Amino acid sequence: MTTPPRDRATRLIVAIAMMSAIMAIAIALPRAALADDQFDKMRARIVAFVGDKMEKQGGSRIIYRVDSSGLRESVLTDLRDDVYKNLHDGHIAFSNLAIRDGGVDVKIADAKGRDQLARKLAAAADGLPSHALAVTDGGNGAVRLAPTDAASVARLNELVEESIAMIEQRLKDSGVKLASVAPDGTDRIRIFLPGATEPERITAIFARKVKVSFRLIDASMSPEQAQSGTPPEGSEVLLGFKDKQPYLVAKDSVLDGEDINYAAPGFAAGTKDPVASFRFNGRGTRRLAHVTEEDVGRSFAIVLDDKVISAPVIREPITGGSVQISGNFTLEEANSVAMLLRAGALPGHLTLVEQQVIQPTAKP
Repeated sequence: MTTPPRDRATRLIVAIAMMSAIMAIAIALPRAALADDQFDKMRARIVAFVGDKMEKQGGSRIIYRVDSSGLRESVLTDLRDDVYKNLHDGHIAFSNLAIRDGGVDVKIADAKGRDQLARKLAAAADGLPSHALAVTDGGNGAVRLAPTDAASVARLNELVEESIAMIEQRLKDSGVKLASVAPDGTDRIRIFLPGATEPERITAIFARKVKVSFRLIDASMSPEQAQSGTPPEGSEVLLGFKDKQPYLVAKDSVLDGEDINYAAPGFAAGTKDPVASFRFNGRGTRRLAHVTEEDVGRSFAIVLDDKVISAPVIREPITGGSVQISGNFTLEEANSVAMLLRAGALPGHLTLVEQQVIQPTAKP
């Protein structure tokens, strides 16, 4: 006798719930009780188990590849910017700073300056295996810096994990409740949706790139006036993400999502309200500092897919590159905003490798 589809689905949901409970216990264990590699192996086994169970029920399998070459380019650009900032802030004379052959080259005539740069970069990478650097003295003041092989592997793992988190959130935002999203090799991600027979509907979600921009508010007229009449040239009316109120914003962006290198949900220090926090790379940090220095007192709109997430007033120059967005969010909304901000900033792109419908193989 064949097991009814509803019973198979119920068993699948129960299996996933059990595996989720095991994951929760593993995460709650003290760090000393479970080494990082043990946790990773346990998680991989659980994910593989759930994925196999789901695929036996039949559905759609989709495989994406992350852009490892785009990641390397992003890592080297950030490294060059970090080197420049440390040399500039430390008043260290240098020349010939450039990205070349998988590393960053620079010439620093003063030996103390070279040592100072190496110490600062080592301190910044302390405890972060993905930021470990190999520093080579080429003689005559020439210094070459490059990510270690282990750091490159760790960065790729981080990119895959970040991409998985982004995929899961966008699926959830699109109403997809049941899906397995897991690593597939070193640079691929496998999505499986039980019972789904139209993988194109899912791939269409990721074919559209998230648009993230940072724009100044136009205070030359009220947004209501602009909405009922004609907005000033170079400005447009956008609605708020949550309050649905109109905002009159500049069409041109002063920053965009590619300048973000980290985003995550969190809680405001004083109120403990849910917030979305993000951090800019070196180029974005310098640009943000310049813009906020010039426009103290003006409002600054953070725009996600043509919706204003937040429009805070610039009280003082923002020089550290870190920003918190508050907007009367629930924790789920803060997480969604953070993941979408990150989606607009992930190095490279997701490339579709495979999509196919899998027939059920589960036996009664």
